[in-house]
Amino acid sequence: MADRFRGFLPVVVDVETGGFNSKTDALLEIAAVTVGQQPDGRMTRLETFRYHVHPFEGANMDPASLAVNGIDPNHPLRPAIEERDALQRIFREVRASVREQGCSRAILVGHKAAFDLGFLNEAIARTRMKRSPFHPFSCFDTATLCGVAYGQTVLARAVRAAGLPWDESQAHSAAYDAEVTADVFCDIVNRFQPIFEAAFYAQPPAAPSGESFEVPSSE
Repeated sequence: MADRFRGFLPVVVDVETGGFNSKTDALLEIAAVTVGQQPDGRMTRLETFRYHVHPFEGANMDPASLAVNGIDPNHPLRPAIEERDALQRIFREVRASVREQGCSRAILVGHKAAFDLGFLNEAIARTRMKRSPFHPFSCFDTATLCGVAYGQTVLARAVRAAGLPWDESQAHSAAYDAEVTADVFCDIVNRFQPIFEAAFYAQPPAAPSGESFEVPSSE
């Protein structure tokens, strides 16, 4: 896996929130899905980690957003934990997967990934977490990848275009959305595997320490 993404381990993240503003709106649910390689090099979905989150003090919660994700932040049976606790638990599992797969750092994968990464980074800053396993600004956006691979950018349509099942009743759950996003990400990576292998094996060998290869002039 370390060779596939320059030492980065893709980890799919989905958040459900109380709005679109990562600085003011509540983080209500977060899920992370790890991926790995099979012996033949094909990528596959591995484990899912999902937590309900207590809104931070003073957080905004737009009724329209809550109507979409179906979350009642005050439901007595909602098993919510504090933001810092949720991040610590997610990060612990992500770090373990990074180590197990011989990578150096995680990189967030998301459908419209800037949204998920923005809320993740704001939660990290708000809870004063010192170390995150995720790259702070780089990410893989599956909306873009799905547009290239399937001609679809809406998640439900992309999933169907990939020939994968879609359950509308489970949509807008962080765990479900993260899992189907992981499935389409793996499908796209696997479809492009021949292109990656052709480019990977065409690369010149690494230069010995202290030396460098020069491209001959065409003159």
